[in-house]
Amino acid sequence: MNYTAPTGALPPSSLRVRTPSSDYGINSLPPQPRCVRDTGLELGLVIELVAKAMYSIGKIHLPVLTGKLKLSINVLREVLDAMQADHLAEVAGRGDSDLDVHYQLTEGGRLRAAEFLARCRYVGPAPVTLQAYRDLAERQSSRHGKGAQIGVAEMAAAFADDVLDPGVLNLLGAALQSRRPLLLHGPSGSGKTTLARKLGQLQSGLVAIPHAILAEGQLIQFHDPALHVPASPLHLRQTEERRKPDARWTLCQRPVVQVGAELGYEMLDLRLDQASGVYRAPPHFMANNGILVIDDLGRQRIPSEELLNRFNAPLDSGSDQLTIEGGCKIAVPFDVTLVLATNLTPNLLLDDAFLRRIGYKILVGPLSEAAYATLFRRQCHQHALACDEAVLEYLMTRLHRASGRPLLASYPAELLGRLNDFAAFAGTTARLSAAAIEQAWHSMSLGPGTPASAPLHPPMSFSADNGTTLYERIS
Repeated sequence: MNYTAPTGALPPSSLRVRTPSSDYGINSLPPQPRCVRDTGLELGLVIELVAKAMYSIGKIHLPVLTGKLKLSINVLREVLDAMQADHLAEVAGRGDSDLDVHYQLTEGGRLRAAEFLARCRYVGPAPVTLQAYRDLAERQSSRHGKGAQIGVAEMAAAFADDVLDPGVLNLLGAALQSRRPLLLHGPSGSGKTTLARKLGQLQSGLVAIPHAILAEGQLIQFHDPALHVPASPLHLRQTEERRKPDARWTLCQRPVVQVGAELGYEMLDLRLDQASGVYRAPPHFMANNGILVIDDLGRQRIPSEELLNRFNAPLDSGSDQLTIEGGCKIAVPFDVTLVLATNLTPNLLLDDAFLRRIGYKILVGPLSEAAYATLFRRQCHQHALACDEAVLEYLMTRLHRASGRPLLASYPAELLGRLNDFAAFAGTTARLSAAAIEQAWHSMSLGPGTPASAPLHPPMSFSADNGTTLYERIS
């Protein structure tokens, strides 16, 4: 399951415009459960989670167990009392305070925990119920006007380094406000993916993301640290100061989930990991309350019309149907802004009926000479190179114009990056010159006499298992 996480950050000026709206996310976190009933979970399930955690660790300190399962001391004491009454757990040692208690499984408890692990090897934060997730996802939907509106000044600040035509900037702003599907089309290297990511980073407000969800008795791993970017330490401190929130949820920025040519049918539904017994949430489900970017539309392992048909009804209804093994269907929220990007001709990719369903269609084409020059100078500054205007003129007239290659936004950064590569290999200081820029230019071609297409940025893919996982393999 490979999907792409956006990288980089917006300039500080654009980040500041989102600050006033972030209080909504802080206040939306549910309060800490005071007893097992408040969690919405059956006592038996919580006992199972506690037993498996104790089995993997052995003698465990109560605060450690609290941190592992994201449940309060009061909830765990209720569970451990029940386990002691059933002779599954026992106190292994006490300290000077009520919190300084160590527990361990009895022999019978170890046998029971081994049975639990044979069925499901999940060891991690307790889940929230699917209904609890539905309710919170509805409350924190940006469709209800939560958060600050993004205006002309905010858009201009966010895209200040992208030398966009004002008309394109206005279209992007209107599309973001409408939350209707958006199609970015144009040649490879024109900056469509970068624009899509920045639109995602312009989303205002924070959202609560569950570590895991319980649906029809099955666990669904939901939180992914590579997709769900945590709120700033300041916001987290404010949350802790105002009240004790339910630690089964984590406060995050609105997600931006990107999928590309690797997208196949199997990625559009829940997938059971046979080794762990845990379901993996599909990427469009994890994009809830945020933006879903489908890059390289037309190159997926699913025909474009079938892919868009898959999302049409959920976009209209705000709800999607996912399948658990055995054919059981569960209804989950589908609250995303859909952004499509392609370098194929839209009219050849989709028929008129499909194109009409897309709210905004924006051509991201070559830059003007003035915009290209501005972008090149900025890239020189970022690469710590002195910009020689004569070399810039040589690039645009002798290389671009003579070869017929358009002035695409990807060229300046790609060329200067290669210039630095050649200098580092030679052991010299990088310097902008006609010879150096020409060497970088020719390195982008496919071979002698073969014209090169615009450089493609390699996709950064990762698995949902990267980083901190929600289950451990017990040997």
